Amino acid sequence: MNVFETLNANLLRQPFSGQDTAAIIAQCQWIAAMYASVENAISVLSDLKNDKSYIHTGHIAREFNLPYSPEMRQIDSIWEEDIFSRIHPDHLLEKHLLELRFFRLLKSLPPVERADYQVNSYLRMRNNQEEYVSVQHRMFYLHSNNEGSISLALCLYNFGVNQLSPDNYHGTILNTQTGKVIKSDNQQFSNILSFREKELLQLIKIGKSSKEIAALLSISINTVNRHRQNILEKLHVRNSLEACRIADAIALLG
Repeated sequence: MNVFETLNANLLRQPFSGQDTAAIIAQCQWIAAMYASVENAISVLSDLKNDKSYIHTGHIAREFNLPYSPEMRQIDSIWEEDIFSRIHPDHLLEKHLLELRFFRLLKSLPPVERADYQVNSYLRMRNNQEEYVSVQHRMFYLHSNNEGSISLALCLYNFGVNQLSPDNYHGTILNTQTGKVIKSDNQQFSNILSFREKELLQLIKIGKSSKEIAALLSISINTVNRHRQNILEKLHVRNSLEACRIADAIALLG
């Protein structure tokens, strides 16, 4: 599976039994609405058990040609595709990678400690002038059921000033109680690609052509091309340059 499919499976295939009470969902919807109102943010509350999202929009939505309404909008998916379509493709992949790390970290913690952690990142989104601008994205898990499955997640998008490099994605997992930044463990992604695919991507990275790779690995051009396509699909990218960049970002090639 590629990164997005892995994240989707991790979130939606948790063991859910029973149902979150209406009071819990209503409380979390109120939290989402307050963030949208106070910060002019886009606030997305995702119900992982029922694969639904409840979206509240502040005035920032107008800056990105996204639906704006003071009323809550519901969609039948935990993925806000109209927002994703505005995020730079490279940054969208890195966002999914960080969220996968975040999910796996929180699943290793007792539910009572999970509220102390959040994703905090800066990414690029296309505004209504079709220009990429810096946006702050934050993510929290608001509720876990009695089985320890995470059932309600909140994503926030608002304007933020990236003090590092405004063109690059910057994301961290933060313990909001201690201020400690949690270091990413990229070892868990080492099996995304097969040994042969990593070998081939390493050769692509140093500038080898498909013909040269075929000769070096004693395989056919067709096999090289099949491996190339598999790499793009697994890393959820459009070309080999993006694949090399993402592989570097998650230390996939060592």
